[in-house]
Amino acid sequence: MKIYFIGICGTIMGNSAILMKRLGHEVCGSDRGIYEPMKSALSAAGVECLQGWNPDNIKNFAPDCIVVGNAISRMNPELEFALADGSYELTSLPQAISSHLIGRRNSLVVSGTHGKTTTTSLAAFILRANGVDAGWLIGGVPQDFPEGGANLGSMSAPFVIEGDEYDSAYFDKRSKFIHYKPYVLIINNIEFDHADIFRDIYDVKRTFSHVRRIVSPLGLIIENADDANIASLEPTPWTRRVKVGFSENADLKIKDFVQHADGSSFTLECGGICKRIEWAQSGQYNARNAAMAAAGAAAVMGLDNLLGANLDCLKDFQGVKRRQQIIARGNGIVAIEDFGHHPTAISLTLDALRQRFKGYKIFAAFEPRSNTARTNVFEGEFASALRKADKAYVGKLSNADKIPADRRMDTAALAALSGIHCRAFEDNLELLKTLKADAAADDCNKVVVFFSNGSFDSIHKLFAADIPSR
Repeated sequence: MKIYFIGICGTIMGNSAILMKRLGHEVCGSDRGIYEPMKSALSAAGVECLQGWNPDNIKNFAPDCIVVGNAISRMNPELEFALADGSYELTSLPQAISSHLIGRRNSLVVSGTHGKTTTTSLAAFILRANGVDAGWLIGGVPQDFPEGGANLGSMSAPFVIEGDEYDSAYFDKRSKFIHYKPYVLIINNIEFDHADIFRDIYDVKRTFSHVRRIVSPLGLIIENADDANIASLEPTPWTRRVKVGFSENADLKIKDFVQHADGSSFTLECGGICKRIEWAQSGQYNARNAAMAAAGAAAVMGLDNLLGANLDCLKDFQGVKRRQQIIARGNGIVAIEDFGHHPTAISLTLDALRQRFKGYKIFAAFEPRSNTARTNVFEGEFASALRKADKAYVGKLSNADKIPADRRMDTAALAALSGIHCRAFEDNLELLKTLKADAAADDCNKVVVFFSNGSFDSIHKLFAADIPSR
């Protein structure tokens, strides 16, 4: 089969194209910008990637199927050509994943507002360590797999996938995870996010209610016992549910959490089994991610106890790039890059850093870049989160002109709400200049963390590169 991807350089699009190639399909695609790391990954897999949108790309390749990425909208030249021609089968990426990669395999779908990428990576890591040749599709860059974020695995083994609640395509506004036919469904947490497609928290809960309705009757729903929004969802008499968390009503309990300078430790308890975990990851939320992943892996392996898998491997788990990733260290400074772009994620990460680096001051730089972060929906919440840092710096609002003025985040107002130790900048290089001066003027040990789901104009890399010279 010949499959063409419009928008092939997105993380999930590109990794899916690579897996389609490994399945034996002939694969090609195009994108407006061809960037690393996907550029090299596609080239190494033998997938041709064409620069720019040109109808001739489709004419010359003559595909049997065209996968339309969810960043693609009407007036895209290749899409308009395909629609006008009428002879091509068009599908969304989630539907293509469902048909070609998941198929009849038992899927472990990891959902939630936060923690999807880490929990998906953990589940795949545990399965591999327990001898299961699982497939996976991860929306990030795991540091533990030579295959990266995509692996086909055995077609008779489970498939682990990050279940995003964002919409599927311009013509399919259902959440992506609706397509993934969950045998086991993990719901890490539910908060309001993606204000560009959801009206409010009730709209978000609605889509999570929908995905719970399609879980196999032989499968399992694993949910956060400490999350009030999850607790408010409808009963699921058609499928077994188990709760995981710090709460006493949890079926799988997390106990005795201790944060160390070089990681953390905690105990997992379920059905008479107790396991003490010592690992290099920080924060209670990562302990919950591990517990969720352990339960999900045990469930798709068919084990009787949710702690039945061998979890000794967790001591070697390196994590996912851009999740509390230390990018430089020296001269009393620890520079960290983090993907945080929601106020809760930033707040939890700052809490974890405060526990891990006792006696250090924390300087936090934040780039409002996601579709929701650029609006004023969470302005007050971002201010509260950044208040947990000793000094905070708010970067340039990305693509501000694309947000209506009455809905646009006011970064100066956010900084004022955060307090006297927060400043807003119209230029990220100016932010970097001020941050470097502040760091040099303060002779105490400090953590400097950069929060962004984008490039932040590479100021984190420039800051890190300068640390050895101080």
